[in-house]
Amino acid sequence: MAKRTPLYARHAALGARLVDFGGWDMPLHYGSQLDEHHRVRRAAGLFDVSHMTIVDFADPAPTRTLLRHLLANDVARLYPGKALYTCMLNEAGGVIDDLIVYDRGAAGYRLVLNAATRDKDLAWIAPIAARFGAAWRERDDLAMLAAQGPEALARLELVLGAATVAAVRALKPFHALEAEGLFIARTGYTGEDGVEILPPAAVTPELWDRILAADVAPCGLGARDTLRLEAGMNLYGSDMDETTTPLVSGLGWTVAWEPMDRDFLGRAALERQRTVGVPQTFVGLVLEERGVLRGHQPVYIDDREIGQITSGTFSPTLTRAIALARVEAGVGVRCQVDIRGKRLPARVVKPPFVRHGRVLIE
Repeated sequence: MAKRTPLYARHAALGARLVDFGGWDMPLHYGSQLDEHHRVRRAAGLFDVSHMTIVDFADPAPTRTLLRHLLANDVARLYPGKALYTCMLNEAGGVIDDLIVYDRGAAGYRLVLNAATRDKDLAWIAPIAARFGAAWRERDDLAMLAAQGPEALARLELVLGAATVAAVRALKPFHALEAEGLFIARTGYTGEDGVEILPPAAVTPELWDRILAADVAPCGLGARDTLRLEAGMNLYGSDMDETTTPLVSGLGWTVAWEPMDRDFLGRAALERQRTVGVPQTFVGLVLEERGVLRGHQPVYIDDREIGQITSGTFSPTLTRAIALARVEAGVGVRCQVDIRGKRLPARVVKPPFVRHGRVLIE
């Protein structure tokens, strides 16, 4: 039986189409995925992302040492209230998971991991944390909501109060605060302004109701996927996994090479790949004819296959098909995509396609 978030009954009452996602019953949409996408780009939408895995490390000192070894980005860059996006790698440099780590000062560190990778992530972390003497616990007593869109913060004033929202507005992206029993972070997965809120599970249904009453639309995982793809954000399992390194997945910027003596897991493999030359590059594609781009479709230049799409969709904002793809390094600006045996022309672009409501490609 699939797991259910504290909001399962709310989703069912709203008529959501519920699907299995990583072993959880989650809302795909509440009637129109297209409308939900546009609500987030133009106003405000609310996502239940309580299926995400939240892990707290209470003791800052051993945890900091652990995380500097466990993660490719360097938590030494953090300070209380700051967050960091990073990958957790295996010894071959493959991506076990991508995650966000928060520095909570004296309270320690908080990690937010993907739902579908929970079991393997915790199995990987546990023995390494024990070796470093860093105690941790999974926070299944917390839920997670994402209020996203250009009007999200204004509408949250009716729920959280003007003073709290003013404090949130003062935060830079990838910063967090704790107020009124809530952990509130300036993070998201849509390319729009907004916050992710981690409330106690027991109060989450009432908080959900209050946010919806403030004219924030409920949105499902379908819109979340089209929004993140327009924003050029990777999806674990599609755009990267344990067989690919950050260097071939458009995530080289998340690897902290300095200081040279920081021996993080996977470093030696990444250095070898960087030395011999990264064989592939991660690009965006825009289809120039009618059609739908999907994961695993081959990409060609003339009669030579140069890579494949990792994830693709119809972009509601651009009203055309877009994709992320891993292709040979040195690719030009034109290619073709094989769609059901027919090769259609596509343009190679640098993601993101859309951020903060702005179309970033011509």
